[in-house]
Amino acid sequence: MKLPRHLPSASSRSPTARSGFTLAEIMTAMGLFSMVVIGVVYAQLFGMRMFNITSTRVAASDSARKVLNRVRDDVRSGKLLCVGNGGSAGFTNVAANGLRQGNALQIHPTTDTNVFIRYYLDATTRSLKRTTSGTGQVQVLAPYLTNQVAFIAEDFGGHTLTNDQNNRVIKMVLDFYQWEFPVAQVGAGAFYDYYHLQTRITRRTIE
Repeated sequence: MKLPRHLPSASSRSPTARSGFTLAEIMTAMGLFSMVVIGVVYAQLFGMRMFNITSTRVAASDSARKVLNRVRDDVRSGKLLCVGNGGSAGFTNVAANGLRQGNALQIHPTTDTNVFIRYYLDATTRSLKRTTSGTGQVQVLAPYLTNQVAFIAEDFGGHTLTNDQNNRVIKMVLDFYQWEFPVAQVGAGAFYDYYHLQTRITRRTIE
């Protein structure tokens, strides 16, 4: 008489008899893991790139705001405003009936024309500079400029004046080709290589 053969239960099977992952399953898991890793790395690089761009723009805006505040305060408190051409050695006003525009702005706090504050674009160093009478000191306010005409005298409608109208508006234009301390790459192939600043200022008291 033969006894029936019983198969061993799952709990009694040896470890070597258990099934493992197939090659297809391993390749699928590795592919998914690689995609996750690549996505995380790409997101990190993109975040660092955006941080550099934002930091550069914030730094440029802060520098531009300081320049604007300096010129604005001097113009608003000025008694006489003259737009022309000049540098650290001298200033020449625009001739009669000529367009009131040039690389320099001379501000007289009083009616004494021997006392002045002069802003001018230095074509040699491509920078906006400031000097005052009596001291002879020259201060660099903004470097890396490309434009030649920085100051324009306009009327209330934005038209360039050809006379020394009392209630003139001073328009200042600065074109930067690079920031002073860029943390993001500038130039060909980069995100930004040009920065345009424009504002209009008038005296606080119009006589």
